[in-house]
Amino acid sequence: MKLLLLCLGLTLLCAHGQEKHDVVTSNFDMAKISGEWYTVLLAADSMEKIEENGSFRSFIEYIWVFDNSSLLLKYNKKINGECTALFFVPDEKEEKGVYDVPYDGQNSIQIAEAVYDEYLILYVLNFDHEKTTNIIVLNARNLDVTPRLRKAFEKNCEKYGIPTENIVDVSNADPCIQTRGNHGSQSSSTCCKKEPGVLKLRLSWH
Repeated sequence: MKLLLLCLGLTLLCAHGQEKHDVVTSNFDMAKISGEWYTVLLAADSMEKIEENGSFRSFIEYIWVFDNSSLLLKYNKKINGECTALFFVPDEKEEKGVYDVPYDGQNSIQIAEAVYDEYLILYVLNFDHEKTTNIIVLNARNLDVTPRLRKAFEKNCEKYGIPTENIVDVSNADPCIQTRGNHGSQSSSTCCKKEPGVLKLRLSWH
């Protein structure tokens, strides 16, 4: 019986160690972040950025990583009552793993923490005129938020001085999440609008 309990304890210890080993906090393998994602949690030290009509109240659909380390990011966002697809093509800055994205000012984006097949925690530093905003985003492979993921997110928020009351769960907050993969069947009569680093394609949803 003692031997059985010892084996069980060692198994649990190894499993815990393996789970911890999967968490990556530096030297990210960017190729492993390609694929579909969901925006689950948002936090910011300026709440107007992530409130219902805030500029960063957007929902990721997928990330594509190019061989030259550039990224293609597709988001869905409600603009003037319509779901709008936003495409960003940021290039890597001189600092490895840091990307420059022009949107609502200028943004420096980097991964703070990741388990490639489970979640990404992104740190965004937004420069809007003379105002600077810290934004933390939890993107996950599915919409379920486990206590462990929430705790990891809260720790990253604490690191950048964002209180827990500024965390917003957006996993079921907006119809734009439901438009994923359905754009082909929806109206797209409104033409595209190009801006530096971003392509907007407006799509009707009902």
